[in-house]
Amino acid sequence: MMDTFNDQMNEYQVNWRKDNVTSSEWGSQNRKRYPWILPAGLWQEGLWPGIRSGSQYSLPDYLRRNQVQKHQGVHNLKSSWMLCANLYFPFDASDEDRSLVGDFLQAHVCAQVRSVDALELEYEEEGDLHPASLLGEMGGGRGAGQTSPDIAFLVNGGRGLVLCENKFVEHSFYPCSARRREGSVQRPGNPDPARCKDALAVLDDPDSLCHQIKWGRKYWQYLQPVYNRERVSSLRCCPAARAGYQLFRQQALAEGIAASGKYDWVVSCVALDERNERLRSCLRGTGIADVRQWGQLFDGKASFAVFSHQQWVAWVRAHDGGGRWANWLSYVESRYGYGQ
Repeated sequence: MMDTFNDQMNEYQVNWRKDNVTSSEWGSQNRKRYPWILPAGLWQEGLWPGIRSGSQYSLPDYLRRNQVQKHQGVHNLKSSWMLCANLYFPFDASDEDRSLVGDFLQAHVCAQVRSVDALELEYEEEGDLHPASLLGEMGGGRGAGQTSPDIAFLVNGGRGLVLCENKFVEHSFYPCSARRREGSVQRPGNPDPARCKDALAVLDDPDSLCHQIKWGRKYWQYLQPVYNRERVSSLRCCPAARAGYQLFRQQALAEGIAASGKYDWVVSCVALDERNERLRSCLRGTGIADVRQWGQLFDGKASFAVFSHQQWVAWVRAHDGGGRWANWLSYVESRYGYGQ
């Protein structure tokens, strides 16, 4: 009996590939083979045809041109990175398409959005706002080894920024990487992960109690001054400890960028599948009933929002007056079940 969204998508994607992929060969990921994984060389068969190699708005060309590293699991038909590319990347093709995105963001993310200037995958700033300088995340790049939001929307003539973590079948936003006792010369192990259980103590004194600081990470530099003491006092552990690590890092990135004054405002947001109840409630063990409540933890300059892929597809369907996106709508319905 299938009881999770991930299980449902296993079956759904296997059925989809029967009529849409040229090979029935099982691919492998993490040394295991599954029917919803394609042979690595066929990863583009999981893309909407309008952004494959040779198309007018080719995703592979964008990746090469901007030195963006695609995720290792792109040949997995359940890949959230591929879903992000399929659902949002195509809408950077023209002013008309960006206007469609802008109207959606204004309605569902931030009322201050007036226009969208560009969409960027695996977003990073430069100079002092690069993750290496801002967050102390050394040695990474766009798509690997650093906090690079899956997609970013530059808005209002460069005066606003929306940073978005994109999810599909994932069960959480993952536990903090610094809670492991095992380590390396560069990243020594945590001698006392139990410290993370006292959220208020960690937020009051991260220099002494957070092992991320021992690794040279600067997340608390931006979040410690703006946390909501009353809300944090009700948590069962540090907000990053069990299932909120990605949210924590992106919030720190957004707050650091917002504090710089480069933008009038910055939003950290999450795009998710509304059927994935396990993801939406993954922070319960931390003391947060629903991911939409994450933003209540901080009172800084960067705000927080959540929207669903279903809301986005419904918006396109309702506002695509000329039928420009009819083929795309048909594709995302068959590919992901985003129908009417």
